Amino acid sequence: MKSLLKHLSPFAPDQSGAVSALFDFGGLIAICDAGGCTGNICGFDEPRWFIRKSAVFSAGLRDMDAILGRDDKLVAKLQSAMDGSGLKFSAIIGTPVPAIIATDFKALKRMAEKRTGLPAITVPATGTRHYDRGASDAWLELFKTFATEKLDMDPGMVGVLGASPLDFPTLDAGNLISNELGEDGWKTVKCYGMGAGLDDVRAASAAAKNIVVSPAGLAAAKYLQKTFGTPYEVKCPWLPPQVLDALSALAGKKTLVIHQQFAANSVRDAIMKLDSASRVTVASWFMMEPEFMRENDFHIESEEAFIEAVANGGYDTIVCDNRLRTALPRSQSFHIIDFPHFAVSGRLLDEVK
Repeated sequence: MKSLLKHLSPFAPDQSGAVSALFDFGGLIAICDAGGCTGNICGFDEPRWFIRKSAVFSAGLRDMDAILGRDDKLVAKLQSAMDGSGLKFSAIIGTPVPAIIATDFKALKRMAEKRTGLPAITVPATGTRHYDRGASDAWLELFKTFATEKLDMDPGMVGVLGASPLDFPTLDAGNLISNELGEDGWKTVKCYGMGAGLDDVRAASAAAKNIVVSPAGLAAAKYLQKTFGTPYEVKCPWLPPQVLDALSALAGKKTLVIHQQFAANSVRDAIMKLDSASRVTVASWFMMEPEFMRENDFHIESEEAFIEAVANGGYDTIVCDNRLRTALPRSQSFHIIDFPHFAVSGRLLDEVK
């Protein structure tokens, strides 16, 4: 019963993460569902829908389509939607329905490419994993499909992998990250998916370095390193000023930081810079890469485990999305520093206009 939530609302699932990763690249995104998953993605899990459009469609699977596995109907719909549209590729995203009937996504990819004459990406999401797993799979397939040419390295260019509104509490995260890296001396910053487009993906091998801002970008970074020799560094160049301003009060205290791992690690680094004697533990409901964990860091396996860990941890302060407050033990009072995580609460720091 690890997935049972009594106090918290469900987190964004893997199909939402896959769509978010591909949202800004000019492709047609087809979600293999009857309409419900697409409604959740567009209505709740992707804040950019409030300010601009993307070609996201539902496959509109009916009962017999799912039972009989009518892949030809899906591919025909893809072709019809893409004819004369100027879209650059198609992406087929899985949901629980194709997972249950064991849809062959490799075959779908071949059929889509043959029918449309354009590259196709498939992400066999299941709806049972969290958003970061789907985003990781989508990023990796995107770069495998389009970053195929070895270009001369540009010593002033840096790539940013893993940036998404689901990980950062502002739609302007791409510009904010780019500005921070620009102040570090990088002349050209390519924040893939939040500012940089498909042509930039094709030229990814020209980057002198990649910055990985969330675990969802790590698989793509390792692929680019293996294929082109591009080194990568894990860090979050930008954190919300509201969070950073509050960290000075945490020096020397015992603090638990809960977010996506790399953002939480950067918060810890900022606290430790103020006072190296501070005791800071990082935890996450999402991907926790062992190589970037420190002693006492932990993955949150369930709501029950989260409540127990907080109750027994002796923490003075918790840095987390304020939505998690509803699951904290009422018998204990904690100082909370709000660090919104859109995939957890659907909240942004800035108002969407």
